[in-house]
Amino acid sequence: MLTENGCPKTALSIRDALEALEGRWKLLILFALSSGPRRFRQLSVEVAGITDKVLSKELKAMEMNQLIKRQVFDTFPPTVEYSITEHGASLDKVLEELHYWGLAHRVKIIGK
Repeated sequence: MLTENGCPKTALSIRDALEALEGRWKLLILFALSSGPRRFRQLSVEVAGITDKVLSKELKAMEMNQLIKRQVFDTFPPTVEYSITEHGASLDKVLEELHYWGLAHRVKIIGK
């Protein structure tokens, strides 16, 4: 795509994707959820460096974009679990390609 002339619809779709995935945390949250449903505290530990306030905000945005599902269980106290939706799982190839690009980038920039 970078070597061809793009059309305005391409730019629009890229902008939509970036808005849904903006920030440094959403893809890391999806990665943490890739091995199964997690509770808030589990996500907070697995996504190192994220604050509870930011995690809460990101989870709400991701739920709104239908990337994750929030499920509340009827227990005392209420149990809440987050899981990836089918729509969120469709980002698997994006994460895989980002992983490979990140490996190549690391080698190019720091030689490791």
